[in-house]
Amino acid sequence: MFVPASFAETDTAKLHEFMRRYSFAVLTTHGADGLTANHLPLLLDAEAGPRGRLFGHMARANPQWRQAGGEALAVFSGPHTYVSPTWYEEEGTVPTWNYVAVHAYGRFQIVEDDDELLEILRRSVATYESTMPAPWSFDDSAASVRGQLKAIVGFHVEITRLEGKWKLNQNHPERRRRRVAEELESRDDADSVAIAELMRQSLE
Repeated sequence: MFVPASFAETDTAKLHEFMRRYSFAVLTTHGADGLTANHLPLLLDAEAGPRGRLFGHMARANPQWRQAGGEALAVFSGPHTYVSPTWYEEEGTVPTWNYVAVHAYGRFQIVEDDDELLEILRRSVATYESTMPAPWSFDDSAASVRGQLKAIVGFHVEITRLEGKWKLNQNHPERRRRRVAEELESRDDADSVAIAELMRQSLE
């Protein structure tokens, strides 16, 4: 990812927090047939290794799991929005797009052990059901579960490199950045409001 120094975010804890919040990512791998990309929820174990480990599962019918052993790229996308040059109130400016994103690189490995795969499912359910008013309980002792395991494949990615990009007009003077944040705050879409908040935080 092209990351100019003014947009780079290198705080691992902050990148991990972002990955947890925007965990529905694009996982790209490479194999004999070329590149494959799928949209999957990816969970993070921040304590596994210096940069953490991603894990998840996919349908066995999905051929991506056969690309195990190669390098993977997981792209986590956050809020994003268009920025009009009219907001700068100055000549010579151009349109742009403000956004935040994290790229995680690592080795793509398949989980063969049923108990480890069950643990992936337990943690996935616990994570995503935790915000439900009446969380669903995953009964992994049910007779049907072992059969269901045959329909999915677990995987993990040991993170070897992290890139964070917080593109929030940091290459502009503070007065312009505040002006853009004001304009975004006046809009009624969630992404614009979220980017405005991030811009305010970057000015603190």
